[in-house]
Amino acid sequence: MTGITPAIVAEHGLNPEEYARVLHALGREPNLTELGIFSVMWSEHCSYKSSRIHLKKLPTTGPQVICGPGENAGVVDIGDGQAAIFKMESHNHPSYIEPYQGAATGVGGILRDVFTMGARPVANLNALRFGRPDHPKMRHLIAGVVHGIGGYGNCVGVPTVGGEVNFHPAYDGNILVNAMTVGIADTDKIFYSAASGVGNPIVYVGSKTGRDGIHGATMASADFSEDSEEKRPTVQVGDPFTEKLLIEACLELMATDVIVAIQDMGAAGLTSSSVEMASKGGVGIELDMDAVPCREEGMTPYEMMLSESQERMLMVLKPGREHEAEAIFTKWELDFAVIGRVTDTGRMVLTWKGETVCDIPLGPLADEAPAYDRPWVPTPPAAPLSNVPDSADIGADLLRLMGSPDIASRRWIWEQYDHMVGGDTVQRPGGDAAVVRIHGTDKGLAITTDCTPRYCYADPVEGGKQAIAEAWRNLTAVGALPLAATDCMNFGNPQRPEIMGQFVGCIEGMAEACRALDMPIVSGNVSLYNETKNDDGTGSAILPTPAIGAIGLLADWRKSATIAFKDEGEDIWIVGGPGVHANTESGGNGHLGQSLWLREIHGREEGPPPPVDLVAERRNGEFVRAEIARGAVTAVHDVSDGGIAVAIAEMALAGRIGATWVLDDPESYAAAAFGEDQGRYIVTTTDPRFADRARKGGIPCQSLGRTGGNAITCGMNGAGTRARAVSLADLRAAHEGFFPKLMGADAALA
Repeated sequence: MTGITPAIVAEHGLNPEEYARVLHALGREPNLTELGIFSVMWSEHCSYKSSRIHLKKLPTTGPQVICGPGENAGVVDIGDGQAAIFKMESHNHPSYIEPYQGAATGVGGILRDVFTMGARPVANLNALRFGRPDHPKMRHLIAGVVHGIGGYGNCVGVPTVGGEVNFHPAYDGNILVNAMTVGIADTDKIFYSAASGVGNPIVYVGSKTGRDGIHGATMASADFSEDSEEKRPTVQVGDPFTEKLLIEACLELMATDVIVAIQDMGAAGLTSSSVEMASKGGVGIELDMDAVPCREEGMTPYEMMLSESQERMLMVLKPGREHEAEAIFTKWELDFAVIGRVTDTGRMVLTWKGETVCDIPLGPLADEAPAYDRPWVPTPPAAPLSNVPDSADIGADLLRLMGSPDIASRRWIWEQYDHMVGGDTVQRPGGDAAVVRIHGTDKGLAITTDCTPRYCYADPVEGGKQAIAEAWRNLTAVGALPLAATDCMNFGNPQRPEIMGQFVGCIEGMAEACRALDMPIVSGNVSLYNETKNDDGTGSAILPTPAIGAIGLLADWRKSATIAFKDEGEDIWIVGGPGVHANTESGGNGHLGQSLWLREIHGREEGPPPPVDLVAERRNGEFVRAEIARGAVTAVHDVSDGGIAVAIAEMALAGRIGATWVLDDPESYAAAAFGEDQGRYIVTTTDPRFADRARKGGIPCQSLGRTGGNAITCGMNGAGTRARAVSLADLRAAHEGFFPKLMGADAALA
């Protein structure tokens, strides 16, 4: 008798059918340790059981791809014998329960995914979603998350160079914290996780194992209820100083030929790392639990295997080289222990105090985890917009938008991050994409995170397309050739057909855009059950949020473009249509459906999102990238939230130079100024041949106005609404004031 009751099975997140599969796999009842191991490996967080069949639809290969999904991170060739290694991951549930440690350990975990493969991390980014700014818990959550990201990233010595922040009531009970890391490695020094070599020693390095994080993967595979505060013990505690030592020790060992395989202990800790290494290598694994370094007395095998204590790695070494490796980790004052060996049994066997406490076949545990084709329904099309009033005052609307939560300056956030450590940050936060110089070369990596959840909610297919397209566009806007992307798929409860329909739709749109723009997905993460149970048992889900992290390559980082106006008297153009001759929503010009103008000025979240023309997207972007390389443009900014008016205002504030631009008698001034049509860029230039080259290439291109002065002035041709100049001082006060005002005393921490 093992004492495993239906209640214990349910507490471990397994349903009766899944438990029956456990019994079949073992041919007997499991003990508690074995049940715990099955529960975490078959959790949504580790097995992707609701998403695997759909993730296969994403393009993952290309001539630039060295390693796609399936390893700790994706690997892309960047020439000259070098590779970029990167991934994005979620730490949503832990960050809601304990925002500082949740966010900090999210950064630590994604760093380990990258340096595990032999890369030195060169940049961190994040994608954050919060609820209503005036929600009683939100200021605490914002402060904790931001301080956690900064506290860990700053101490570990990797610059945090970019990210994004959205606010929406859908995130009131379930914020999102997605972290991304990019590293650089030599292509002949990339390390993988597949264990091999029967008899080879299995080595544990890093920090000691504690009781923090037990059931973390299971918690991340369920929605929130009223007892979420009681889940604090499942949140890990991070130590960035130990992580820094671990990075240096691992990279030093990687410079030798000692390592056979290496794996980060992430979600599900020692369980997932050992199971994944053995199953990928088609071998067995035997672990001596008495040899695991523990920082707490009386820890059981169950606790050791399920702990998610941070800053730990598992390695397979070449036989007889243990002392060489141990000397390195001892020098860096880290734990080092030989805890097992590779076998040919295809089983995971754990011993403790002279007894076998676990004996599981690895096939069913890893490769035969449940996979569900859950019922789903497509999201109904949004009704077309109707009865939309025109703007009563373009300048007044612009001022309100610039101070609104989704557009306001994030300076209060990014000034708490060390974005210059390492000395290779070329473009710091605040532009379309961060740019980091590849040390010792002329090359630069452009990096961005992007997603517009309100578009995905209104139309998942178009929203999924737009998330990829905007990431591609932001890389292009700094002059980089987009290479590849990573994703972080944040959704609600997949057992609800409408939520599963959002997931399926976003995947469809993403896949189409990836193929059209030659930007494959090489790594990623799925985070489901991001919703909170209401009193009546129903769930309040987040907006569908397929966050995209993407990288691009600059042959010469010095030629990267920025958003800031550079001088007075330069011509302002819009590349890509429509321009300011906007007509009707149905005609595709001046699209106000799901726009921030409609939401912030009129309180309406309605209409379809702007459609994405992927052929035009690529055509327009390739033209802009060529003009940047030619040196023909002085500033570039993609048009996104808030339309042309907000893009021009952001460029003016960045350069501290005003602008005068003209709306040429459109049918709707609001649509022309604030419509969020896709595939467009604002550029400034002094090159008289710029427009001729655009038109020769079939690129829609229209003159808007000229830089100069200390205000944004929107002129009107023909009968129209009232307009006035808005001073840069007033725009800056609105733009910079939101976060300090929201955070109050916490603003002093910046």
